[in-house]
This record gives sequence, structure tokens and C-alpha cells, in this order.
Amino acid sequence: MSGDDLGDVQVPDDLSGLTAAQSPTVAVVVTQVAVADALAAACSLAGVDVDAVPSPVGALAVLRDPAAGLPAAGAVSRLLRQAPVVLLERRDGKITASQWVGGEHQKDLPAGLVLSGAPPVLEDLLLGELPVGEVEGVVSSVGLSRWKAMRMLAAHRR
Repeated sequence: MSGDDLGDVQVPDDLSGLTAAQSPTVAVVVTQVAVADALAAACSLAGVDVDAVPSPVGALAVLRDPAAGLPAAGAVSRLLRQAPVVLLERRDGKITASQWVGGEHQKDLPAGLVLSGAPPVLEDLLLGELPVGEVEGVVSSVGLSRWKAMRMLAAHRR
């Protein structure tokens, strides 16, 4: 076999696809919002499509489009003003974590430390072991009218 004869092996002209970062397959924003329906309403007003899941540490926003994690974390953290939120993303079998405040990325966090005290539902969602639709108390931001979202938020301010 000569050096020019590679048989059926084809080498692509552009190898960048082999090293390019993959899009996240799961993205979750962890908040301090007490109830899932208030988080779903806030996300609806911000134009972020999520399924809000109740948890003991605060409601979790499971993004419908995991690739939208960065802008979604910024939008949610802007709504919550000075309360920090944490964006967790699973990509290529690895989980990353970042903290956001007031719409700005503050710092990257060690994902292991973030998950060490996390409720089991968060880990199950991140690992894909629990479909978000099977979580009790899940509330979707998708399809909420602006009027209904405002009413939901007002009900929790009382």
C-alpha cells in the first residue's frame, strides 16, 4: 500500500469539528425562588422557556433549550437582581457550574462542590435519570400569557 492509497478511509478537509465544544444536553438554573410557579412566571416574562421544578434549596429552571444556558442564566439573574443563581450544564458527560448575579457572569464554580449539598432531584435531572415531566409540582413557563404570569407573581408577593 502506498502512502497515497488510504483505501476506504476518508480524511475530512476541516478537522475543527473533532475539537469543537459540544452544545450542552441539559442546562439547569438553580435559584433561591421559593416556589416553582413564581419562577415559571418570572421566566415567562423574561422570554425564557423552562420547566420550573420545586426543590428544598429553591426552584430549579430546567431549560427547554439547553444551548440557551448562558443568555437564560443572564436573564433569570437580571430578574432576581442581587440574588445569585447558578447555571449547571451537562456537556460531553461533564458538568460545569457558573454563578450569575444581576445579569452578569461572576465566576465559574467547582461543579462537584455545588452538587455535594444539592437535592437528589437536581442530580437526577442533570444526569437524565429523571425526565422533568415526571417531577411532582413542575410548572412550565411556556404558553403563560403575560397577564397570567403577572397574576402568579402578584399572588406570591402577598
